[in-house]
Amino acid sequence: MLENIKITNVLFLDIETAPLVYKYKDLNEKMKPLWDSKFRFQQAETPESLYKKAGVYAEFSKIICISVGFFNEGTFRVKSFSGNDEKVILEDFSSLLNTHFNRKEHMLCAHNGKEFDFPFLCRRMLINGVKLPKALNISGKKPWEINHLDTMELWKFGDYKNYTSLNLLANIFDIPTPKDDIDGSDVARVYWEEKNLKRIAAYCQKDVLTVAQLLLRFMGQPLIEEKNVVVA
Repeated sequence: MLENIKITNVLFLDIETAPLVYKYKDLNEKMKPLWDSKFRFQQAETPESLYKKAGVYAEFSKIICISVGFFNEGTFRVKSFSGNDEKVILEDFSSLLNTHFNRKEHMLCAHNGKEFDFPFLCRRMLINGVKLPKALNISGKKPWEINHLDTMELWKFGDYKNYTSLNLLANIFDIPTPKDDIDGSDVARVYWEEKNLKRIAAYCQKDVLTVAQLLLRFMGQPLIEEKNVVVA
């Protein structure tokens, strides 16, 4: 499969999310029991202690950054859509897909994208009343008609028993990455306490570049040199 992929047809992406409200105690009278009901059979922890995971649930969190990267004329160009207005972020991202990545041969690529990024984007678009772009509107399509690449799925080779992090794969494939500033567990704090979207976007962009480098490794192609990375 990979030998048939033209790397310039791939849009690499990563998203960062934050809870709609920072603390469990801030959930309103309607949402708190709905959160509690998700974990009513959880014995080890309470719904309140589990709220630290709220950012992975599309019903209880929002997208605060989408970073994308693509190859163009010998460079790898990276751009971020970030802010406090999720609808604007999603509309701008949808516009990019509809105008520049809307052909049959175009593909979207993310690490664990099929389990997280792609469905999360679709759910939040529906919640915000944003029409799904063709690249994400997969309803009724057969698996081979969906142009979504997932570097974690590619690494599994049909083994569905475990999760392999992007950082682990970058390390074993000797992919250079910038020194980590934050990780996923810090995003909610940086968003709500520091209100530092620039810091979050920089982290998100790093992951986009790493996903692209990982796919190049899978394809047996040279890595992107730092001098050829252009951040918009």
